[in-house]
Amino acid sequence: MIDKTAIIGENVIIDDSTEIGPYCIIKDNVKIGKNNKIASHVVIEGNTEIGDDNKIFQFASIGSIPQDLKYKGEDTKLLIGNNNIIREYATFNPGTVTGNHITVVGDFNLFMMSTHVAHDCIIGNHAILANHATLAGHVEIQDFAILGGLCAIHQFTKIGESALISGGTMVVQDIPPYLITSGDRAKIYGINKIGLERRGFSKEEVENVKKAYKIVYRSKLTIKNAIAQIQNEIDISPIIEKFIEFILNSKRGITR
Repeated sequence: MIDKTAIIGENVIIDDSTEIGPYCIIKDNVKIGKNNKIASHVVIEGNTEIGDDNKIFQFASIGSIPQDLKYKGEDTKLLIGNNNIIREYATFNPGTVTGNHITVVGDFNLFMMSTHVAHDCIIGNHAILANHATLAGHVEIQDFAILGGLCAIHQFTKIGESALISGGTMVVQDIPPYLITSGDRAKIYGINKIGLERRGFSKEEVENVKKAYKIVYRSKLTIKNAIAQIQNEIDISPIIEKFIEFILNSKRGITR
């Protein structure tokens, strides 16, 4: 399953069911699980572990050292889960000792052409990064988030569950779950109604998200008072609880 032109380093572990295409370079200490399909000219290096059933297209760069001048060759890690699609020229860097020591990618994510996942990023499951979407270091992308093409996420910023970031958007503060964001400097434009319905949210759940959004973004209340009003007026389901907790735990502040 390994093409004869591929170069495989020492101490590399590759499951027999995984395909390695022509002219790939898999360097020392990489671990690759079952049923992965790795096309031609892919470079995988560093302390990188890849799970099962991933598809990695030609010219992707996986596990090269962080683009951080503070990095001095420390033993940090990149962990990629299962069933991800990584398209052409996508780049993934491991963590740093000034961060979590690890970059983590979950399951069932789509990384389109030329996307970049920087050091110490944490990506959940079922996220989509469109062409040229770029994550700075220490960014967190939660489940089912969608990032449009050519958008950029500032370091230490968090993107909430099922948030939708429009193409070309520059995000410098956290985006709460379920919201739509757009603009050269990101602004909130409402809730991701279609995305929530596609995930199977009920009409009542979508309506409660809309009410919570309006209290935070339309009432002109402080965050503290807006959260108090949500707790008083809306049934605190797990969905609304996630929305509240995200806002309360935001370190960079939320996009208003």
